This record gives sequence, structure tokens and C-alpha cells, in this order.
Amino acid sequence: MAFNHHNSVCQLGYIGFGVSDQDAWDDYLTQILGLQSNGDNGQGTRYYRMDENHHRVITVPDEKDDICLIGWEVLNDQVMENVIQRLEAGGVAVHRGSEEECNAKQVSGLAQFVEPNGIASEIYYGPVVRPEVPFNSPRGISGFNAGLQGMGHIVLAVDDYDTTLHFYRDLLGMGLSDYLDFEMMPGFRAFVAFLHCNPREHSLAFAQAPAPKRLLHFMVEATTLDEVGATYDLCLDKAIPISMTLGRHTNDYMLSFYSSTPSGFDVEFGAGARTLDPETWTVQRHNSVSIWGHRRPA
Repeated sequence: MAFNHHNSVCQLGYIGFGVSDQDAWDDYLTQILGLQSNGDNGQGTRYYRMDENHHRVITVPDEKDDICLIGWEVLNDQVMENVIQRLEAGGVAVHRGSEEECNAKQVSGLAQFVEPNGIASEIYYGPVVRPEVPFNSPRGISGFNAGLQGMGHIVLAVDDYDTTLHFYRDLLGMGLSDYLDFEMMPGFRAFVAFLHCNPREHSLAFAQAPAPKRLLHFMVEATTLDEVGATYDLCLDKAIPISMTLGRHTNDYMLSFYSSTPSGFDVEFGAGARTLDPETWTVQRHNSVSIWGHRRPA
């Protein structure tokens, strides 16, 4: 199925983490990554902004220390109905969100389901936006490349490659961007699929691979390279583990580095990624993760 905005999700709207130490995460999100805290719901859920949307990241108390929610935006209620019908025809149980559930997520409409790897997921339309209250980073980050491209991207370790590809491509309607086929470690080749749902080169990537967490990493994109460098220095100064040094990726050209979050999975902090035209893009294949850099520290 060819990618079509009017028949698919259109951005990675928000993600939720179940974390054992919310205070450590609050410090990491605000003081290291530069997101803006946007309060809580009084029941343990905390919200974080990175643009005019009410939230892009959610944390909830949970000992699993892993991703616990994926929120995909659609254009409107008609598209949501199209996607729901396709999910149900594919054997996926869908719960239509109540008014109370929609208000909790600050959206106009919501439908919930579980994706093939057990992650609670939802599609929604009509998020609350607050352009009258500009994003204000506690670190002074000038802003993030979010908006219509969504909050960034996620990379998952999945149980079954084919089942996951069918779900995200054929049911949620995402388009294939490229493949990465490389030797992850001696004797183990990783085959990674990258998918898009707007001009961001990929909003989702996944590989069938053994991993301690479902989430391998999530990515946020700053608007300047200097802010990537300043964040890199900040991680060094604060003794936050660097998982991969500065480098530039082969597929999206992102200049970035990786650091370890309080839950053990990684975050990629980058800038300068290329975009694609979903109407004309042809699938590519890469045999190397990076053009240069992205080395694992000794």
C-alpha cells in the first residue's frame, strides 16, 4: 500500500515511558535534553513539551523502565475511522476513547489498541496546541524540529519482523524509507527497517533482535548543530554515559550522538537531518550505520 496522508497516520505525536525514577527522568528531560515540564494529572502522569503541543513525552511510574505508550496522530476524524476499520479488519481489537480519556491526553478523538510487540498504542486527532504560550526550554534550547514532523523517532527491538512490518505499513499506513543490513556484533547481522509517515526520513525503525528493552532509543532533533555540541559537552560534564560519539548517519544524514537515559535505553540528540518527499521517495538499502563517527566509547 502506498503511503497516503488521508489513509494513514501522519506523525509520531507522543511517546510514554514507564519509569522507576520519575525525578531522575524529570531532571534528564528538562536539564539535559531541554524539554519543558508541563505539569501532571495528579495521578502520577507527567507531561513534557518540545513545541506548541501540550505534550510530546509522558512519564508514568513503572518498574519496567521501558516504552509504555506510542501515540500516532492522524489528520482528522475521517482518517481515524479509515485506520480503525483497517485495524479491525486485520484482527486488531480497538477501543474508542471516551471523552474523559480524550481529555486526559488533550486530544479531540482517540482510539486505543496494542501493537504486535505488546506496546499500548493509540491514534488520535485534534491535539491541544498552545501557540499563545511559547515553548520555553529550561536549558535555553531554541527549539526542536517537531511540529508537522512529529516529536522525533523511535527504534524498537521486535519479536517478529514480518508481523511488525505488516502492522505498521499495511494497517497504520506508513511508508518504507530504507533498510539497514549490517554486522551489529561478531556473528550477528541486524536487518533494520525504517518507515516514514511525513517528510521526516523515519519516524519508526525496528529490528528482530534480542535486547533487554523493547525500546532501543528515541530521537529528538534540535534546530542547530551548536545545541547538539553544547548538549554533548553537558553530558560529559555531568558524567552521563555516552553510548555513541558524535557522527552522521547514512540514511537521514542526522548529525547526532547517543547518551543513556535513567532507564537504560538510549536517546539520540541530533540536528541537520534531511527530509524526503513521500510521493516520490524510492526505498534505499544501506550497509553501514554512519558516514563517520557514532563510535562506541572504549
